[in-house]
Amino acid sequence: MPEKGSYRTIWTLAWPQLLMMFFHFLIGFVDVWVAGRLGREVQASMGMITQALFFFLVVAIALANGSVAAISQSWGAGLMLRVKRYIGLGLEIGVCLGFVFLAAGLLLKDVLLDLLQLSDEVLPVAGYILQVFLYILPGYYLLIICNAMFRAQQKVMIPLYSMMIVTAVNTFGDFALGLGWWGFPKLGYKGLAWTTFGAVLCGVLFNLFILYRQGFLKRASFAPWRWIKRAWPYLFKVAWPAGLVQVVWHSAYLVLFAITAALPVGSVVALAGMSAGLRVESLLFLPGVAFNFTASILVGNCLGRGDVQGAKKIGYQVMLVALVSVSLLTIAMWQVIEPVAGFVAPDPEVSREAVNYLQYNMAAIPFLLVAMVLGGALTGAGATLYQMFGMGAASWLIRVPLAYVLGHLVIQEATGVWMAMFISMVFQAGIMLYLYQFTNWANFAQRKGKQPGQPAQAG
Repeated sequence: MPEKGSYRTIWTLAWPQLLMMFFHFLIGFVDVWVAGRLGREVQASMGMITQALFFFLVVAIALANGSVAAISQSWGAGLMLRVKRYIGLGLEIGVCLGFVFLAAGLLLKDVLLDLLQLSDEVLPVAGYILQVFLYILPGYYLLIICNAMFRAQQKVMIPLYSMMIVTAVNTFGDFALGLGWWGFPKLGYKGLAWTTFGAVLCGVLFNLFILYRQGFLKRASFAPWRWIKRAWPYLFKVAWPAGLVQVVWHSAYLVLFAITAALPVGSVVALAGMSAGLRVESLLFLPGVAFNFTASILVGNCLGRGDVQGAKKIGYQVMLVALVSVSLLTIAMWQVIEPVAGFVAPDPEVSREAVNYLQYNMAAIPFLLVAMVLGGALTGAGATLYQMFGMGAASWLIRVPLAYVLGHLVIQEATGVWMAMFISMVFQAGIMLYLYQFTNWANFAQRKGKQPGQPAQAG
């Protein structure tokens, strides 16, 4: 039986992150709800370009995962100087890479739009939204990385406050500038795009202010080159597979969007239904992200203390809590799936397709939770290489080819794509369970009190 104290620790870390994920959900929900009132072309564009934005954020997410592993293990070992220096290093890298990918995105914007196979009615809207979203990249990099750094130290309330600010600004701007409420000019999809920019900027300014107040923006956090040369290899070892995971996952989603956009029948309705369905599904998916974060923190802390058995046990305990709580939420939501879909997508055809999408993807939630929580545990250990293999196999060997076969050749409509998504999640849960139970993933962690290749006293 799991220890009572373990459950208390899990919930202490999980509930602020669950609430934070709810605010993430509200951001996406409001975006799609307002976009639906502006037309199905705007709703479809918001869904596709949001996925494209995540593709550009993969390096930030990779660096965040590397930081979580390094900082949580260092925090668990009580090496506070190392914690500060990993924070400083993450900030330096994040700023540089944010501007690099901004420049690369602007250069490759037209290529990406061509790859998405957008229809003529969707292309102008999607192109404008994509360009504004690219301007957000440097700020978004810092927002993601700072939130990860706070989580790794168990300071989970700070990312919650940050997302509350982002949500408030985004919601106000969507209604004010998107729909023209309260006497503001109605800018339509352009208002939605610039609102996202402003919301992210407010969130990152708050995070930087807190880092400054806590002393992490002082000289001691920015290590000399000698320390960076020794610290960077571990951060890179964890980050590059985590980055590849994001490339694999989001590129597979972009291909899935392209497969849906090219369906023989009802492609625009299917695309809009998928965008709306994703927003509703995120109410269930995002709690899984919160438990993924919780598993990363606790497993990393345990390994920092040298407690390998405790790390493995806490990962399973987080998975159990996630399965029970989110599955109950899924059952409750299933009872109101049609009115919720109709609220998000007022177009009757889009609403029906969103319900069709949700029936398959809500049924896959338990399998998704297993994969997400155990993937978070592997991230905390630094074993992102194993996570990459599991997610890559499910995405590219199962989901993408099966979606094409069922969607274009067998069923010849969107239902085939949704079926492929369900089957791939069952496969992914199985392979992640095997990797967690039977491989030596704890060997990826830093040694207690000593970073690989570095004397302990150097921090």
